[in-house]
Amino acid sequence: MKKSLALLALSFITALSLNAKDNDLLMATTTSTDNTGLLDAIAPIYKLKTGVDIKWIAVGTGQALEMGKNCDADILFVHSPKVEKEFVKDGYGIDRTAVMYNDFILVADSSLADKFKGKDLKQIFETIKKDDIKFFSRGDKSGTHNKELSVWKSVFGQTPEKEEWYNQTGQGMIATINIASEQKGVTLTDRGTFIKYEDNQKGKNNMVIVSEGDKNLKNFYSVIAVNPKHCAKADYENATEFIKWITSDEGQKFVGDFKLLEKPLFTPDANQRKE
Repeated sequence: MKKSLALLALSFITALSLNAKDNDLLMATTTSTDNTGLLDAIAPIYKLKTGVDIKWIAVGTGQALEMGKNCDADILFVHSPKVEKEFVKDGYGIDRTAVMYNDFILVADSSLADKFKGKDLKQIFETIKKDDIKFFSRGDKSGTHNKELSVWKSVFGQTPEKEEWYNQTGQGMIATINIASEQKGVTLTDRGTFIKYEDNQKGKNNMVIVSEGDKNLKNFYSVIAVNPKHCAKADYENATEFIKWITSDEGQKFVGDFKLLEKPLFTPDANQRKE
């Protein structure tokens, strides 16, 4: 994992250096902010307003934090509060600031829907284990993976990595949903990425939501500036300006207005969430 991450970061930095500009903001972010198209929508608006080019690489939150530790980014846009707070506490990041949230949902092949009908999240996970239903985990230390593991632990006290029906893809969310669909299984995803998946399928989607609305499945996103005391070359000034914009009334409205299939993908919460 460390070798692949180092190669990924190296290719990212090399590509940037070929077109380097003084006003590039280097961001390590999650696959969901990338897959949903949110950053594709933000980048040209932000450049027009500030003259700054946002250049990003999309990986799991765990890998994004490692890039911050390794001084391979100026700012992080991630969604795993527990490990984010550890990152800041350890001195790698500063100015962690709330931006938005959506929620995690459980999706499954439509042929499995009746098995889960009327059951809460705990009962569904119990059914998956009892009936050996194929479950697909990202297995990549992303925010989604961390949340999924926490659900298994809350239900059974441990994670089921050794079970034959439990599969780790080691891939991003869209790819994992595709694999779950092909194998007629189940996976946990953030709602925004699932909406993007539905949009990609153009009405041919066989994956359906089988559990949503659980109070423990909110999916919080924050931005964190890489600490210039840890990384002397980190562009703290531009990171700070982006944090100010994304949490401003203008930035928060942009996030709230961003939709696919007429569905909002994220709810802005910079002015409400304090942790």
